[in-house]
Amino acid sequence: MKQLERRDLRFMKQKLSDHFTYTKLIRYALPSVVMTMFISLYGIMDGVFVSNFADKTSFAAISFILPFVSAVSAFGYMLGTGGAALIAKTLGEQQREKADQLFSLLILFTVMIGVAMTAVGLLMIRPAAIMMGATGGLLEKSVLYGRIMISCQTAVMLQTVFQSLLPAAEKPTMGLVLTVTAGVVDMLLNALFIIIFRWGIVGAAVSSVIGQLIGSIVPMVYFLRKNSSLLRFVKPAFDCKALLKICTNGSSEMVTMLCSSMIGFIYNFQLMRLAGENGVAAYGVIIYANDIFYTFFMGYSTGSAPIVSYHYGGKNDSGLRSLCRKSLGIVGISSIVLTVAAIIFAAPISDFFIGYDTVLSELARHAFALYSISFVFCGFNIWCSGFFTALNNGFVSAAIAFGRTFLFQGIAIIILPYLFGLNGVWTAMIAAEALAFIVALLFFIRQKQKYHYA
Repeated sequence: MKQLERRDLRFMKQKLSDHFTYTKLIRYALPSVVMTMFISLYGIMDGVFVSNFADKTSFAAISFILPFVSAVSAFGYMLGTGGAALIAKTLGEQQREKADQLFSLLILFTVMIGVAMTAVGLLMIRPAAIMMGATGGLLEKSVLYGRIMISCQTAVMLQTVFQSLLPAAEKPTMGLVLTVTAGVVDMLLNALFIIIFRWGIVGAAVSSVIGQLIGSIVPMVYFLRKNSSLLRFVKPAFDCKALLKICTNGSSEMVTMLCSSMIGFIYNFQLMRLAGENGVAAYGVIIYANDIFYTFFMGYSTGSAPIVSYHYGGKNDSGLRSLCRKSLGIVGISSIVLTVAAIIFAAPISDFFIGYDTVLSELARHAFALYSISFVFCGFNIWCSGFFTALNNGFVSAAIAFGRTFLFQGIAIIILPYLFGLNGVWTAMIAAEALAFIVALLFFIRQKQKYHYA
């Protein structure tokens, strides 16, 4: 534990109160970017190993049930981002004792919610899978994988919360080291359980659970001990108003996860109607590949949010303007670069998952090449939603998230397939992100006088 702390201090000595240049801002947010990528890597490696060393039905089953598992996990994202925003703002107001109380209350509340969501998820998973149209082997494997993953929801939520809180505690690199470690363990166990032990879909789920336990238990132990971070465990004081603020602050992230899961149900329904199990498998490739690219924006938003909250809490308008201007440049350039990269690497990515099936791989390549055009718009949408969360404006953040993940995408995925067939499924995200971009830009322009970031 002390070695992790020393490594964090050697790598990054920046404080939330610093003036951030482009280099410092990227350096501070980078651990969160890599950390987010490694968390998504858990699911990706499940898909890669199962697809190549189990069977196509098992791969389709993981892709099929992921929306439900993500929906159960959504509360962790809400508590993590909302809590980090409020705690960082409180630190900016120089109220260290109150920040520790909020931190302790947040972790306790996360454990309680995690236990409750585990019970609900285990009860509802089979009816949900049947409602989405799963039958036979697809149904049984989906439910089996989902039950193992949901049984570990408390650890998943804690890992997500700590992912947001470690940058707020000025320990972003510690989170990176832990997440990379958990990701490496997950990959090694995937190889052991699936290739050598032949556990198939069970091995994929168990390896992911073990990785998530590492990402949740180690930070818990660190904060329980005396440490050099900005946060530590104290006796929590129940504060209903603070919990409500945390939930409203992070509502956009929960909305994003829940709405994405609901949209995933609609995607699966449309794909089963238009292309059957092959369509679901191709969509699985998109989900995994999408995570590779989306996580940059999610990670940057998470990593830079505590800085925004701190400067906002300290009423440092010039610092807030500087952060906003630099973030727009970083997100804009990254959106173009990642879109071009996604189109170029659509074929290798598809072959990486399902190269053993030429027809399926070609379908996935074509689908992802179309889908990836949405990256031009999504970077700003994700960052803008996270920016308003950091400013403790949960309403605007949730409105942007709801538009891009549910309203516009729901309309597109229902209407476009009837106009353009299977291509309508793959291009629905482009239409949704483009419309959400317009809405996010209007909010951004309208709110600038209130928060003085432009």
